[in-house]
Amino acid sequence: PHSSSTSLSAHLNKDSLFSSLPLGRSHIPFLLIKSISLLLFLTYPPAATTNWKLEIKFSHSCEIIIGLLLTKTLYFCIMILDKEIAKQLAKSLLQINAIILQPENPFTWASGWKSPIYCDNRRTLSFPEVRTFIRQNLVRAITTHFKGANLIAGVATGGIPHGVLVAEELGLPFIYVRSSNKSHGRQNKIEGYYNEGQSVILIEDLISSGKSSLEAVEALKSKNLNIKGVASIFNYGFPQSKVNFEKFECEYLSLCDYQILLEEAIKSNYITKKDLPILEKWSENPSKWGNNV
Repeated sequence: PHSSSTSLSAHLNKDSLFSSLPLGRSHIPFLLIKSISLLLFLTYPPAATTNWKLEIKFSHSCEIIIGLLLTKTLYFCIMILDKEIAKQLAKSLLQINAIILQPENPFTWASGWKSPIYCDNRRTLSFPEVRTFIRQNLVRAITTHFKGANLIAGVATGGIPHGVLVAEELGLPFIYVRSSNKSHGRQNKIEGYYNEGQSVILIEDLISSGKSSLEAVEALKSKNLNIKGVASIFNYGFPQSKVNFEKFECEYLSLCDYQILLEEAIKSNYITKKDLPILEKWSENPSKWGNNV
């Protein structure tokens, strides 16, 4: 009957549990799950005597089970808000020298690692157009993917200014998390006013290993705050950071990452193709890369 056909179509097109996931690299497996589920249904349609609604429910149940099994390893993958936004931001960061690539003359980080890249997102604060672009898209990331937040937190020190700008635009209160407890006065690690049970978005300027971000997450959780996720300007995309965020089961999203930065650096002739293997090798194992320099 026509009415049943319409209902069947509605059920087949019904959004699954994972339809609201942020569109990024981690979303692809869930789209595949949905496609496989529909293909199986069309290949083996329910018999006339079968209750097709039960088969549809079974199909969606399979999607959920398979999806949950993949969630731990895939949902916490590095996600980019939007590739076009990432490209535009990469160009801007290179133009204002907030990011410098020197494969032949590497920098030394505070950790002692040798690195062909140096990222200083504080520099973006001195360029109103870039600063505004970052603020607007961090806000977009929060309102699109981390709904329900009523508190913004910044990771000291790089996440503080951008966090304040985001909180101002959203009309939300702001707090920040120190790297360690203050040595005098009230000896706070978290500065600002908050209530237990509030839902927090943590703003970070960049993510390398994820250690500083996750230490801040841990500090916020210890005060019974609900962490909705971490939003950063830039992400190096180290394999270890993915592992660390998975352990904490913490969602995170960035405006730009290392791979897109390299693509834009090649296009703009900031680096040459002969530099690419060195830069890509570094990102695979940054702590050991300096041993060969």
